[in-house]
Amino acid sequence: MECEAQKASVEADLAEAVPALEEALKALDTIKASEINEVKAMANPPGGVKLVCEGVCVMLGIKPNRIPDPGDPSKRIMDYWGPSVKMLSDSTFIQQLKKFDKDNLDPKIMKVVAPKREALATAEKQLQETMASLNEKLSRLKEVEDGLAGLQKAFKDATDSKVSLEGQIDLTGKKLVRAATLIDSLGGEKIRWKEFSAQLAIQYTKLTGDALISAGIVAYLGPFTSVYRAQAVTAWVARCKTLAIPCSDLPSLSGTLGDPVQIRKWNIDGLPTDMFSIDNGIVVFNARRWPLMIDPQGQANKWIRNMENDNGLNVIKLTDGDYLRTLENSVQFGRPVLLENIGEELDPSLEPLLLKQTFKQGGTLFIRLGDANIEYAETFRFYITTKLRNPHYLPEVSVKVTLLNFMITPQGLEDQLLGIVVAQERPDLEDQKNKLIVQSAKNKALLKDIEDKTLQILSSSEGNILEDESAINTMNQGKQVADQIKSEQVIAEATELEIDTVRQGYRPVAYASQVLFFCIDQLANIEPVYQYSLSWFINLFILSIQQSERSAELAERLHVLDTHFTFSLYRNICRSLLEKDKLMFSFLLTVSIMQGRNEIDAAEWYFFLTGGVALSDIPPPNPCADWFSEKQWNELVRLANMPCYLGLVDEFKTYHVEWKGIYDSPTGHLLPFPGSFATATPFRRLLGIRVLRPDLVVVAAQQFVVVTMGESFVKPPPFDLALCYGDSSVQSPLVFILSPGSDPISSVLKFADATKQKIDTISLGQGQGPIAERMISLAMETGSWVVLQNCHLAPSWMPTLERITEGIKVDATHPTFRLWCTTYPSPVFPPSVLQNGVKMTNEPPQGLRANLMGSYLLDPISEPGLLYALCFFHALVRERRQFGPLGWNIQYEFNESDLRISTRQLAMFVDENDVIPWGAIRYCTGECNYGGRVTDDKDRRTLACLLGRFYTTDVLQDTYSFDERQQYVVPPDLPYDGFITFIEGLPLVAPPNVFGLHDNATITKDQNETTILCANILRTQSSSSSGSGDAKGLSQEETVDAMAADILGRLPDNYDMELAAIRYPVKWNESMNTVLCQELVRFNNLLAVVRLSLKNVRKAIQGLVVMSAELENLSLSLFYGKIPAMWIAKSYPSLKPLASYVSDLLERIGFFNGWLQDAPPPVFWISGFFFTQAFLTGANQNFARRYTIPIGPYKIIYISFCMDGVYVRGLFLEGCRWNKVEGQLTESQPKILFTSGPVLWFRPSKKSDLVPKKSYNCPVYKTRYE
Repeated sequence: MECEAQKASVEADLAEAVPALEEALKALDTIKASEINEVKAMANPPGGVKLVCEGVCVMLGIKPNRIPDPGDPSKRIMDYWGPSVKMLSDSTFIQQLKKFDKDNLDPKIMKVVAPKREALATAEKQLQETMASLNEKLSRLKEVEDGLAGLQKAFKDATDSKVSLEGQIDLTGKKLVRAATLIDSLGGEKIRWKEFSAQLAIQYTKLTGDALISAGIVAYLGPFTSVYRAQAVTAWVARCKTLAIPCSDLPSLSGTLGDPVQIRKWNIDGLPTDMFSIDNGIVVFNARRWPLMIDPQGQANKWIRNMENDNGLNVIKLTDGDYLRTLENSVQFGRPVLLENIGEELDPSLEPLLLKQTFKQGGTLFIRLGDANIEYAETFRFYITTKLRNPHYLPEVSVKVTLLNFMITPQGLEDQLLGIVVAQERPDLEDQKNKLIVQSAKNKALLKDIEDKTLQILSSSEGNILEDESAINTMNQGKQVADQIKSEQVIAEATELEIDTVRQGYRPVAYASQVLFFCIDQLANIEPVYQYSLSWFINLFILSIQQSERSAELAERLHVLDTHFTFSLYRNICRSLLEKDKLMFSFLLTVSIMQGRNEIDAAEWYFFLTGGVALSDIPPPNPCADWFSEKQWNELVRLANMPCYLGLVDEFKTYHVEWKGIYDSPTGHLLPFPGSFATATPFRRLLGIRVLRPDLVVVAAQQFVVVTMGESFVKPPPFDLALCYGDSSVQSPLVFILSPGSDPISSVLKFADATKQKIDTISLGQGQGPIAERMISLAMETGSWVVLQNCHLAPSWMPTLERITEGIKVDATHPTFRLWCTTYPSPVFPPSVLQNGVKMTNEPPQGLRANLMGSYLLDPISEPGLLYALCFFHALVRERRQFGPLGWNIQYEFNESDLRISTRQLAMFVDENDVIPWGAIRYCTGECNYGGRVTDDKDRRTLACLLGRFYTTDVLQDTYSFDERQQYVVPPDLPYDGFITFIEGLPLVAPPNVFGLHDNATITKDQNETTILCANILRTQSSSSSGSGDAKGLSQEETVDAMAADILGRLPDNYDMELAAIRYPVKWNESMNTVLCQELVRFNNLLAVVRLSLKNVRKAIQGLVVMSAELENLSLSLFYGKIPAMWIAKSYPSLKPLASYVSDLLERIGFFNGWLQDAPPPVFWISGFFFTQAFLTGANQNFARRYTIPIGPYKIIYISFCMDGVYVRGLFLEGCRWNKVEGQLTESQPKILFTSGPVLWFRPSKKSDLVPKKSYNCPVYKTRYE
């Protein structure tokens, strides 16, 4: 036992060194270079690694380094790690270890190992002796231990199995709980997600086409209306399907690019809720260029301001002095900018910003604005708006921005007005509705966040999600919040549904009111000063609601609201309209309301305005050609194609006597129609009146308004300056819209005197702008009034006026300050001033009696008869304007100042002379005062003739008459008041003969008024509101295409100029050859333009070429039956409608073709020439060259029915007729407005050879409207 103990001691000592050494030697072969590099790369190795390396260093005799002790820097310690790193870096390190001489260790080591080896040898010897007996015992022990080990292993396996099963049971239980939680969290979404997944699958298959169409909408359709966008998208869908590109049947921008939560937020910020406006919002944030929004009603401006308010929005105008600095700061710090109220041009300094010409410098993004490089923040956004209704941006502007049509839509305005009327009628409901909308938007945003988070967890989870407890808990919490929100949403939606049910009861008022807005919104197309802002309209709407009579019954209340607001709008609009447009507005208002109720068919309305589409269809023979003109018959045939007038042609033949009664009656518009048309609706009666009695259309339209709306809608309210002043404010200027003869300044001065206000006036013109600016600035401080007269004469100063009015602050301006402006209708007057100001008209009285009464209220003179005659003359020359070209060739502005100066001169001549100097009086009045305005020589002759009827000695005689019927006489010697009484007894409507005109002049005047009425209304009609083009229900494009094809089919080929040069060469003695060739060239040029433009417009309709502005105008002209502007530029003068123009053109071409192909005609069609003067000159030259005499002393005389010479035809007489029996001019026959003149012979003669005889020097005009 002692040996064993000794051996054990020795082995224990050896075990400390020898085994380790042996194992180390074996391990050397397993060490890899990468492992050595890994150890070597350790910055702070573990203690064990350091110890091993230290031992190796000792064995290899590598000395340590002395380094400061980290625990006590004042001491130094031995460090082996630095030498160890160097040792490990030695490429022979492994080989050194393998070759290490373990038997010749350092003596210090040997002192420990050698004695132990000797002791070991002795112990081993003793051990061998005892091992024999021990092995036997150990063998038996091993058998026992092996049995025990087996039992212990079985026990351990059973225990491990038990622990494993318990762990699995616990984990499965937890998974079961988590699965239940997950199912509960996602179970409610299963159906919705399943449906949504199916929808996404469908959308995915059609994504290519939908994305393509959406990109097209964003890139190209921004400037267009909702109707055009829908048409374009429909065409694109059809094209995609033709090309087998998968796309949705009804793709939408909101469905492809829209975010419902974001859209709802936009709506809360003021974006209208209609799809057109929502699409605009999507385009704003998806287009590559900055948006330029056409925003006449300020909807986009309001939305941008609200949306970007929290982001530090800066609002600028190009008129601001420091706008560029503001823009630079915004670009640098990433703040949004709204540039508002731009015109049709942009400042060139904005170009780098519009084109996003950024560049990097030192890793930072910059842009160059002006002369400086500005750091460009990625968060910067730029918005541009304009209030121009129909701007025309040049291509170089359009390509730099994204043009967007933000004009409000009917649906969008209807929703706004519905909210307003409910807020006024049921403020509790509207307030609750608004709160629900805001809360709903927040809830939906929160739900979307929860859903996104849930989907993110599901998609990013790795392995079995049931093992991720944190994910399950997160989704469970989200589910609890979502359930709470959904339950709240159910209650909110139910409440909102109840509120909407009540709100919908007021929708008829909102719908009717939006119809009215779009009616007045188009008035600016008639006169540029007829502009009304949406805010003004809404304020008037609110005021009407507040002032209207209350009622507990909803139906009755709705009727009151509708009628009260309609009449309130009529009164307010009428005070800003010129007299010529007031009836037109009443009629348009009535029709718009009826169209809103679907009571007027679009095709019928189109026929009323245009007379229908005149194609080359040959109408049946006119059964009443003796009294019914061919033009009227053609219109009647077109009317008979309308569904409401089917059978009209047959009934016209059957009841021609009754129809002629309507044709002849002065009140034909009141007579019932015969046959089956006796029950025609009031509007459909207008269609018949338009065909049968075009001269009565205006009075029939007035009667139509009375029957439909009431008499109050044809009686405009009287001018009330005090009422207009009451509607104004320091920020709302008062604007007088002038017309010929009106001068409101005297009324303003009287009103200022009555209200004891100081007033300053200035007539604008060159150099007056700065003076006016100083006057306004001073008046804003003192509270006085400033009148700016004739603003239309200072177009360059109008932007300054706009800037001044927009800069007026209520709290910094005297409350009594007012700005008054006078202007003729002019596009240069600032739209913002018109929209925010109070517009008024105060025209001189209409009618001879009213004019006479107003004029006679002057200071009396010693000869009241002469004053009466002068006032009568003044009223007469002003009222002749209502007859159009029959009255005066040019509409002159005869006003009160002409009368005043003439009255003073008349008083002076009468008081200072015993014998009245008629010549001097006529000269001063006719040549200086009134004649000073007259520029046309024919008008000057007419003025002198008229004045001669009043300034004559006969006027001093009792019962001197100014007309042939003795209705208008100079009253006997009466006192001044007696003359006033006499004037009050004159007829309200003066007959034409008083004005020196035939009774037919009234018919011409009335027909002209009809033409003007329809033309003005046409200007208010957008292309999308015209409905179908004809009774066949064709669209506008189809109608234009059919008309273009019809005209192209009727156009002949161009003239053969080579043939013309051969048949009619240039000859000295035949100037007509040159005239013919020149005419043919002109007609060829016209034919080329007509033919090319019609072909191009057809291609544009088919989408083969771009629909340019010129082609669009051509299309509208064709649709409305007017001569296109591009034709007029190359055409002979003509005022005919399109159908008559085309027929006339073909007739002219046929005339010259006959001349070209055959010979000069025996009778020349003088009105068929392009350039009539050339024909007259040619005739004169032929005569002069034939007799070798100079042209100068000769003039052409006109002789009818001469036996020899060259005859001409094509002259028409208006206001008279040719009496073939008597061979002279006589009065026109009733209702025959013009007649063909006789065939005349033009013969040059010397003036000295002419025998003086009684003749009429008749003016000749080139055009007449038909």
